[in-house]
Amino acid sequence: QVQLVESGGGLVQPGGSLRLSCAASGLTFSRYAMSWYRQAPGKERELVATINGDGGTTSYADSVKGRFTISRDIAKNIVYLQMNSLRPEDTAVYYCNAARWTGRYYWGQGTQVTVSS
Repeated sequence: QVQLVESGGGLVQPGGSLRLSCAASGLTFSRYAMSWYRQAPGKERELVATINGDGGTTSYADSVKGRFTISRDIAKNIVYLQMNSLRPEDTAVYYCNAARWTGRYYWGQGTQVTVSS
């Protein structure tokens, strides 16, 4: 059974930092591209960042470039999202996603990030 478990969310002031983690189990981790999505209230879920299977390629939404960094530890089956210089508009539920080129994909349950003073 595949499980993706996010952690690390919380309340942070504008300009602050958080690191999200997503622990994966039940799959061959290196075979999956890993992504972080987010969904703010009343908005559609949007792609934030993606990292390929071996961690050599990353991509980011324009809104987070230069502030967020995605990385993965293949030995521990964990993907991270380091978020710096957080803004109120980064407030959302953040979801971890694992996807293969075959079309198979999985979602985590989400973790709330709130940026507010």
